[in-house]
Amino acid sequence: MMELFDYAVLSFASLFVIVDPVGLIPAFLAMTQSNTAQERVRMARLAAWVTFAILILSFFFGQRLLQAFGITLPAFEIAGGVVLLLVALDMLQARRTAVKETQEEKAEAIAKEDVAITPLAMPMLAGPGAITAVILLANKSGALLYRAVLAENIILVSLFTFLILWFVAVRSKILSVIALKIMARLMGLLLAAIAIQFILNGLKATGLFG
Repeated sequence: MMELFDYAVLSFASLFVIVDPVGLIPAFLAMTQSNTAQERVRMARLAAWVTFAILILSFFFGQRLLQAFGITLPAFEIAGGVVLLLVALDMLQARRTAVKETQEEKAEAIAKEDVAITPLAMPMLAGPGAITAVILLANKSGALLYRAVLAENIILVSLFTFLILWFVAVRSKILSVIALKIMARLMGLLLAAIAIQFILNGLKATGLFG
């Protein structure tokens, strides 16, 4: 079991990077281009709440679901690491991954009046990658204190998601596209390292590599 501080940093960084509210900014603006700032803020608030609900449910019931399907944790770590790596590779190219959204979903969302729940919260924020990350991190949180830290980080990531989207809703004109792309690439590199570590942990747990 890793130290509590290390786990707190790992879990927050993993969740924030995979939820990726910063990378969502261009899509959020495109989907809400015909909405007022007040409507954007309302959608950002609802999206953050739904994101929190999905992630906290994954935290409490994700491992039980795996057990119900007979999926071992090492197998899920390897598969989850591959999913996160695919997301990271797209982030390194400063583009939204198809794991979170397809072009068809994005085009359909632009025509919707309210995008808060779908596709904003699900699958763009709390999509397969984020759910996978929560389940993998929950697997590492054996002691009650560690589980409390993970639950707190889910709350913090949801809160930061709202604050970022709120800022975008009311101050969209001052954003720099270049800065957003640089940040996306940096977060992609971090997520790639986390994904590789999950894969290595899963392979080690199988006993095939010593």
